[in-house]
Amino acid sequence: MKPEPLSLPPSPNWYCARCSDAAPGGIFGFAARTSVFLVRVGPSAGANPGAPPFRVVGELVGHTERVSGFTFSHHPGQYNLCATSSDDGTVKIWDVETKAVVTEHSLHQHTISALHWSPTVKDLIVSGDEKGVVFCYWLNRNDSQHFFPEPRTIFCLTCSPHHEDLVAIGYKDGIVVIIDISKKGEVIHRLRGHDDEIHSIAWCPLSGEDCLPLNQEENSEPDIPNGKLVTETPITKGCYLATGSKDQTIRIWSCSRGRGIMVLKLPFLKRRGGGVDPAVKERLWLTLHWPNNQPTQLVSSCFGGELLLWDLTQSWRRKYTLFSASAEGQNHSRIIFNLCSLKTEDDKQLLLSTSMDRDVKCWDMATLECCWTLPSLGGFVYSLAFSPVDVGCLAIGVGDGMIRVWNTLSIKNNYEVKSFWQGVKSKVTALCWHPNKEGCLAFGTDDGKVGLYDTCSNKPPQISSTYHKKTVYRLAWGPPVPPMSLGGEGDRPSLTLYSCGGEGIVLQHNPWKLSGEAFNINKLVRDTNSIKYKLPVHTEISWKGDGKVMALGNEDGSIEIFQVPNLKLLCTIQQHHKLVNAIVWHHEHGSRPELSCLIASGSNNAVIYVHNLRTVLESNPESPVTITEPFRTLSGHTAKVTSLAWSPHHDGRLVSACYDGTAQVWDALLEEPLFNFRGHRGRLLCVAWSPVDPECIYSGADDFCVYRWLTSMQDHSRPPQGKKCVELEKKRLSQPKPKLKKKKKPTLRLPGKQDSSIVTEDESSRETSGPVENGVSDQDGEEETQEPELPPSPVVSGEAVSCIAVSLGVEKSKVTVNSKATLLKKEPPKEKPEALLKKRKTRSMLPLSTSLDHRSKEELHRDCLVLATATHAKELNEDLSADLEERFHLGLFTDRATLYRMMETEGKGHLESGHPELFHQLMLWKGDLKGVLQAAAERGELTDSLVAVAPVAGYSVWLWAVEAFAKQLCFQDQYVKAASYLLSIHKVYEAVELLKSNHFYREAIAVAKARLRPEDPVLKDLYLSWGSILEKDGHYAIAAKCYLGATSAYDAAKVLARKGDAASLRTAAELASIAGESELAASLALRCAQELLLVKNWVGAQEALGLHESLQGQRLVFCLLELLCRHLEEKQPPEVRSPSSVYHQWATGSEGNLVQRVTGVWRNTFSVDTPEQCRAALKKLQDVKYPSATSNTPFRQLLLHVCHDLTLAILSQQTASWEEAVPALLQAVLRSYTSGNFTLMQEIYSAFLPSGCDYLRDKLGDLSLATAAFKSLEAFFIYGQLYEVWWSLCGPGPESSIWVKSTVPAEQRAPEDSASAEDTEPEAAAAQPRSSLPSGPGLRLSGESERLLSACKELFSERHASLQASQRTVAEVQETLAEMIHQHQKSQLCKATANGPSRDDPGQEAEQAPSRPQSPSREESNAPLSLPELTRRLTEANKKIAELPDSVKAWPFPDVLECCLVLLHIGSQCPGAVNPEMQQQAEELLQKYGHTRAYRRYCQTLHT
Repeated sequence: MKPEPLSLPPSPNWYCARCSDAAPGGIFGFAARTSVFLVRVGPSAGANPGAPPFRVVGELVGHTERVSGFTFSHHPGQYNLCATSSDDGTVKIWDVETKAVVTEHSLHQHTISALHWSPTVKDLIVSGDEKGVVFCYWLNRNDSQHFFPEPRTIFCLTCSPHHEDLVAIGYKDGIVVIIDISKKGEVIHRLRGHDDEIHSIAWCPLSGEDCLPLNQEENSEPDIPNGKLVTETPITKGCYLATGSKDQTIRIWSCSRGRGIMVLKLPFLKRRGGGVDPAVKERLWLTLHWPNNQPTQLVSSCFGGELLLWDLTQSWRRKYTLFSASAEGQNHSRIIFNLCSLKTEDDKQLLLSTSMDRDVKCWDMATLECCWTLPSLGGFVYSLAFSPVDVGCLAIGVGDGMIRVWNTLSIKNNYEVKSFWQGVKSKVTALCWHPNKEGCLAFGTDDGKVGLYDTCSNKPPQISSTYHKKTVYRLAWGPPVPPMSLGGEGDRPSLTLYSCGGEGIVLQHNPWKLSGEAFNINKLVRDTNSIKYKLPVHTEISWKGDGKVMALGNEDGSIEIFQVPNLKLLCTIQQHHKLVNAIVWHHEHGSRPELSCLIASGSNNAVIYVHNLRTVLESNPESPVTITEPFRTLSGHTAKVTSLAWSPHHDGRLVSACYDGTAQVWDALLEEPLFNFRGHRGRLLCVAWSPVDPECIYSGADDFCVYRWLTSMQDHSRPPQGKKCVELEKKRLSQPKPKLKKKKKPTLRLPGKQDSSIVTEDESSRETSGPVENGVSDQDGEEETQEPELPPSPVVSGEAVSCIAVSLGVEKSKVTVNSKATLLKKEPPKEKPEALLKKRKTRSMLPLSTSLDHRSKEELHRDCLVLATATHAKELNEDLSADLEERFHLGLFTDRATLYRMMETEGKGHLESGHPELFHQLMLWKGDLKGVLQAAAERGELTDSLVAVAPVAGYSVWLWAVEAFAKQLCFQDQYVKAASYLLSIHKVYEAVELLKSNHFYREAIAVAKARLRPEDPVLKDLYLSWGSILEKDGHYAIAAKCYLGATSAYDAAKVLARKGDAASLRTAAELASIAGESELAASLALRCAQELLLVKNWVGAQEALGLHESLQGQRLVFCLLELLCRHLEEKQPPEVRSPSSVYHQWATGSEGNLVQRVTGVWRNTFSVDTPEQCRAALKKLQDVKYPSATSNTPFRQLLLHVCHDLTLAILSQQTASWEEAVPALLQAVLRSYTSGNFTLMQEIYSAFLPSGCDYLRDKLGDLSLATAAFKSLEAFFIYGQLYEVWWSLCGPGPESSIWVKSTVPAEQRAPEDSASAEDTEPEAAAAQPRSSLPSGPGLRLSGESERLLSACKELFSERHASLQASQRTVAEVQETLAEMIHQHQKSQLCKATANGPSRDDPGQEAEQAPSRPQSPSREESNAPLSLPELTRRLTEANKKIAELPDSVKAWPFPDVLECCLVLLHIGSQCPGAVNPEMQQQAEELLQKYGHTRAYRRYCQTLHT
């Protein structure tokens, strides 16, 4: 059985009473998120010698939400059984050996909060939930009972180890009850004393109350009434119980007496070290463990992560011993949640603890010292980075706000991890080590922070004063560029730090002065390259190893290559059409230095592209080059690619991480998938190749895990497809699903790099760092640390808030119309309420005065008297003033001052009754308009009518009122109306800015267009801003209109092309052509044609190419491609032909051979007739370079590349440039040969060289520079015909009569094993043993075959045979060295496992089988080659290759030994057909150069 990959597991779950447990024999388990991780502890763990004896051995996967409880069965014979409870409402019973569910139940209706497997009843599992319901489940009889002892929230429960019916339950309010399940859950004792949550309950391991020698009468508390009196029975007699509570006390209870006998108060210990921010105030969690063999001692947690061993014999002195008192930093740094004991196979008594510091620690109970620590991760793993200086140090960026540095080369501890948290305070999304400075680690966070850590010290990090507005996605060290590079040599650093953020900019930070301002490199790029159009949104940055070239990946899928020192744009790679997530340059220290120009890239579409930039970097073009064809294409993933890494040990080997849940290792040069790792349960976010182990890879994902895995141990070679992919998706669906928070208003999620897939179909933006699993963001998925009783409070940054209500004008108008329509539909107008409204009486303006005029007659008479007195009195005395104040309504009949008092009283009444508009009207009556406006503004009660009358009070008052009303409208989210009021006072810029800031772009543009000058920069800024938002949301057509409005046709064409379909590309090409962007128009038209080529729409493809004159050469290529496809299709049976092809009329003709038809169509349709026209087309096509083919190159792509070469050959032939025609024709042949498509190679020869190569020889002459290419072309021609002769002998077909004449019936000469030209590999076909071939008395070669065999002497080139033998020797030595390394690693792995696999283990034989020598020679197998011998062979082979002339090495040549074998087989089938001299020459070549492994067996077969 293969060992589990080494992993850093997720953190144990917090705030659970029992989330970890251990079984006798050495297996420990802890709940982490939705699963349980199992750890083998003790000698059987198979750890490295000297390393701590533990190993993570597996995971129990099945729950869909957080696991809240975990417990083992402690009964002999079933130590392999355990139980889990989860927030998904289920209790599952597992077998840890098979990691499968035995049974489960869903009896609880509420969240399960406590679980325990009875230590006395082997099949009883007890669980309790937050509503106070207890369920007892008997596994063997599948029966259950439920009890409801108390209507309180259960926090913990523990079954008695002495009596099978007793269960102690602790509640949230501090109550502890002991129930008897045999009496329907009757409460035996109700223990009162705690006044807060009960976190833990522990029974004394010994029964009876004699184990604690204390005077219970003196040291016990006063009697506490616990309900009804219970007589002493054997059930309740003699048993102690310990409880730990949030109230900071531990209480010991006597079950026989039903009362507390001891109280232990937690001491306040001085914090020693610790890794927590002192400003963070933690709640207490008090967990207990009563050791089995020490009834007078009790282990408890404390405030800050310490463990205490209490001496219960001296409770009055509060005597305790601190765990790990002598060692500094060995304790937990934060509160401890769970404790459990474990007895190993060598009888060691251990204690295991889980804590909020995310560590699992193991303690030796004999010494109270920490034995080992298992670190864990509390968030998504966003970044992995190996230090280039301190080899083996792996930095891990995690979403829990901490950086881990893992010493992966530590021999004494496999999990030597150091954590850094100071100054981080956010998810760590990017990491990058300094290339030269030890311990210098740069980090970036999701809140835009960039900092530098010195991992060799304990100092806090340096933080850059310049923050990104959004998440930091990538960090890279590179040479300084202006303005930072302008200083002297000693005034500037040799390397600066570059950071790429979610807002799309790249900043350059000075590591010597992070407090200074960072520089945006966009300004330098724009100035150096004189760019007028909008720069793309950057999403990725990568520097080449030599620091001379920088690559920037963009949101639109393009990759730009810049050259230092001024960031001159060398080329643009237009390959991806979605957001670029990863770019990596190949290393420079391999055996092939030219590979250092390879650059691999991955994006939101699942394809990985590799480009070879050697030509561009060496030529240093004056103007930027556009690359549209990849060097290699790696297809197989089914989701976005998030991370890439080249192997530092191999040439061209790449590993990719993907959202499909797998990591894939590729041979990028051969386009072959090699190994696929499927160990994660989430989407992969990062991957890193070990710098010391060629087979070891580290990967991180959103399952909170980092895995270390070996390529050779993987069962799969390619990513899952179809059903397998569905199964993997189901596996990931078992991830946690936190409940979505209810929100009053729907919010628009901003697009992001990691989670942009849920925003638009195009996944076109990269903003938030966290990926989204099952519709839940990383914010929800990671924050599992909230306390159970407190609702999680999401932290939302100001940037996110300001961008939530993104709304387009077109959408807003639609929403308004729809809502009105819905309202009318649901609530049609009713006549009765409207009639009642019409009849309703208008509210009185002076209701208080009116009511006073309806009092009794006496009061009215009194009013008259008071009024008369007031009007005739010369002066008002106190009594009269009091009367008038009391009867304020008389102000209507007296002077103005009294009237004002009456109106003031009436106004207050209106305000108190909720009618401010009436108050305003009264104030207007007074003539105090300014006061009315001020009062209304203060109360936020300005109205349209008030503002309308404001001019009466003056111009300044009106301006002030309009501005105040606009502010009020903004608070009421009426931004458009507010802007209209600002326009009324001629504040146009303020109105436009208000609309823009609240995303009313359509309205803002309308206002600006109507009121501002056309050349005003505000208008262009509006267009560009709206266009950017539309582009992120995937509304490309409207975004293009915005860019056109901003007179940026280039950006309009680029954004239209982002959709990637043929219609969008054609429109974009036409738009670019109209705007005069000829280069862009040409590239887009070519892309459109290639898209149409995929669906075989030949007519549409030619129309697209016709959009631009510079594509005339490509039109010729597509014409040849169409004719060739038609030619190949005509040779297929009618039932196999594709009916969907749309051919031109000129492609249906059949007169003449293929070359004649091609030149005829060129002449008649494309007007390419004269040599000058051919030369012009040839010059354009020669600038296009396609990469070489591999066996994995798609057939359609292969055909296009072959037709490009054939077009060059025909055009060169038309201009009589034979020295160019021969290499072009040879290139087409080589593409077919290297891709393994023998049929296509033969079709090329039959169509372009129907009469052989003599015609070309005559045209070239003997002194031509293309002689070497011609010899290679002629050799491949003979090679192909040689195989056709041989296959005709093996299985005569319809066309075999050209080569073979038969004298016996066909049924008597049927071959034992026939193969088609397409399905048989040349070497495999040639390697059939001689004895297995049919004898040939009835077969005779034709004259044509005999002439061909005589020409085979051209294939027997001594120099080419020497070159090929030397190349095979080099490859064989390299393979042997790799095998030796692999065997050494495997032997080390066997030593690391527990005594290695057994001798009769079939898996051992299967693993050792590949290491056996392939040769049957016993002498070889017993004498393996030494390293000096391999080095000698390698040196000799390289020396021979160097001595050969360049003409031999310039062009590929058919395998000489392969041709010798085929010729000898033909001679064996048709004796006398092969010239004896040639046969002897073939045997000599085989004997001289056939010493490599590939030909050794076949040579031995021939000579036996």
